[in-house]
Amino acid sequence: MIHVIVVTHNSSGELPTCLAHLDRQSMPVDSLTVVDSGSSARSYLEQLPHRTRTELILADNIGYGRGNNLGYQALAPAGGMVVFLNPDTFLPPDYLAQALAVMQENSTAAVISGKLLGFDPATMAPTGTIDSTGVFRAWYGRWYDRGQGEPDRGQYQLNEPVPAVCGALLCCRVEALEQLPGQPFDPDFFLYKEDIELSLRLRAAGWQLIYDPRLVAYHCRGWQKQRREIPYHLRLTAAENELLLYQKHPSPYICWAWLKAFIVRWLRW
Repeated sequence: MIHVIVVTHNSSGELPTCLAHLDRQSMPVDSLTVVDSGSSARSYLEQLPHRTRTELILADNIGYGRGNNLGYQALAPAGGMVVFLNPDTFLPPDYLAQALAVMQENSTAAVISGKLLGFDPATMAPTGTIDSTGVFRAWYGRWYDRGQGEPDRGQYQLNEPVPAVCGALLCCRVEALEQLPGQPFDPDFFLYKEDIELSLRLRAAGWQLIYDPRLVAYHCRGWQKQRREIPYHLRLTAAENELLLYQKHPSPYICWAWLKAFIVRWLRW
């Protein structure tokens, strides 16, 4: 069983392409739940109730993590794989079938991930650069997407466990999520770092997060800008959530998070 949850927020430009790629999957999706988190105009969602095996949930702007929790609660899956998918992430036709096969090959894997490559929605073409090959932590504590911005030359080809996985595409074993207390995503994280927090909880529960480079998908990621082009409130949210992450998962790395939050809040960097 494959269940897909997509949380949207003003995603009229990306959602149709995302759904078109889902429709082309070699292994059909058993259920699709779209949660709209407070889009300012919802006309682009009007056709969703007419799709087969699709549920639309309308909510206020509750954020990415809470939106996914809402979709997961409505889904109540009985086993299989649930895919948390950003509306600006596009899957090649065999992606879900391959991800399910990799999950079945790795009994200790809570999450299956692969290589996310950049995609330019303006040209509707891949950028040729890497978006993420897993989320790693620098020696001083900063979390980062491995390989982001590098030209894709076939690097990062090792099948391996990774510390965390990018939330744009999380293929999760339902059994692992059901073993966690509470909801899959911590509702204290409105946006950013909720994927790392979930990754840490799954690893603490004894599960692995597996990166398989044979799995390739495409992500439009809004973060691919110069830092000063990113709105201040988003930079501040990301910094404060990194601090919150280390408060929930205590570590000496919190020193880095305190410093980053101070610099962003008071120096507006």
